[in-house]
Amino acid sequence: MAHAEPDALAVAGHLADRCADVIGAATRSVILHGSLATGEFRPGRSDIDLLTVIDGGLSDAQVAALDTLVRRADVRGASGVDLHVVTADVAGAPTRTPPMELHVGRYDGSCVGVEVESHVAAAPDLPAELSMARAEGRALIGADPRDVVAPVPAAWVRQRGRHWLTTWLAHTDDAEDAAHMVLTACRIWHFAVEGRHSGKPTAARWALRRDGSLTAVRQALHQYAADPAAPIDEAGIAKVLDTVLRETA
Repeated sequence: MAHAEPDALAVAGHLADRCADVIGAATRSVILHGSLATGEFRPGRSDIDLLTVIDGGLSDAQVAALDTLVRRADVRGASGVDLHVVTADVAGAPTRTPPMELHVGRYDGSCVGVEVESHVAAAPDLPAELSMARAEGRALIGADPRDVVAPVPAAWVRQRGRHWLTTWLAHTDDAEDAAHMVLTACRIWHFAVEGRHSGKPTAARWALRRDGSLTAVRQALHQYAADPAAPIDEAGIAKVLDTVLRETA
């Protein structure tokens, strides 16, 4: 386990190099963000988050090549890969629902498996991705994140977070996604109050300091950090979501 983070970093570097090979001279930057960039990577629980900023768009052949790259990657200690590709124009002037060249999400061990979206006209979750990459990311190839990703209004990130909180209230019985819902709710809450992004464990501990009665947060943190089979109380999930909706209103 001690070597899991260096192994994952090596995988991230290899993926960045291969992305640049596929895209060529149009590659402006390949940015690592998420838990592997912030030091909160958990073997078997955390994925590798990459944002690739390019000049111009992707061809269908490049989309296919990047899809294959993510599917076939040996991710070692990571739980998967989350790759986003956007144009420099989009990253440099974000809108509320910007276009996106490509998203390939590989979620090992989940019912989703691999999710692919290409040439998306409007991607409402992308501003949060851009905001996190700018705030916490580091360039594996090319320009620094702050040189290619412009600031994203915090209100956009908060509002999209509240959209997901409301959506998840109808899915509190989803045991597979329970820890993700609870811990991401903590991240949404932390960002809304303090205006900065944080990893799941940090946000969970912050939420418990705010309200120690949120037992589902403690359960989700235990599942995430120690025991993937540990249960999370459905009513407790609803309480977390309701609390964060109220506190971020």
